[in-house]
Amino acid sequence: MNDLIQTVAVYALPVLFAITLHEAAHAYAAKYFGDPTAYMLGRMSLNPIKHIDPFGTILIPIALYLSTGGAFLFGYAKPVPINFGQLRKPRRDSAWVALAGPAANLFMALMWLVLYQVLGQFFGAQEFFMLMARAGILVNLALFAFNLFPVPPLDGGRILTSLLPTKYAYQFAKIEPYGFFVVLAFLFIKIGDVPLLYFWVGPVRSFALDVLQFITLPLSFLLR
Repeated sequence: MNDLIQTVAVYALPVLFAITLHEAAHAYAAKYFGDPTAYMLGRMSLNPIKHIDPFGTILIPIALYLSTGGAFLFGYAKPVPINFGQLRKPRRDSAWVALAGPAANLFMALMWLVLYQVLGQFFGAQEFFMLMARAGILVNLALFAFNLFPVPPLDGGRILTSLLPTKYAYQFAKIEPYGFFVVLAFLFIKIGDVPLLYFWVGPVRSFALDVLQFITLPLSFLLR
């Protein structure tokens, strides 16, 4: 129980920031490209309560943490309502709206990495805020990679749909009602002990971390 309380304390703020800015970024991008639906419904907000889904954001992650000993976590926030028909150039702009969420997570991972490097000069690796910064990096990179998985209704699926020729995009978009089950299949079907989804998430997350570490190299040298 103590381990669970400590884990919740460390991850609570990074997770709230991650889902809030992810969804708010979708709403902001949609408004920028011509669809004010999310803005009018109050979803272009940094208030986490606006984006939390009690089932997907709280109950599912806790249940999975307890049932797998922390080895596997999955959850989601309330999707931001987007009327793609109101975008000025629906096919092009829908890709930018979809990309805005993962881009927000990548930016947050960068900010947490900077904080982690700065704190590392003053505190030990087990200090609470160091653990929180590390959690912020992991959570945001995981969300970045997961949401880019190219199956609708995930952001990666919407991006791929917008890039495909119209004929193929129409056919591919038909997957969306079953997309959640496709993702679950990739989560629970394993090769050995490794979920199939990890073969996407792992490399994308590692590549993103390498890019962020390269960006922060000057700061690393300054802090040495």
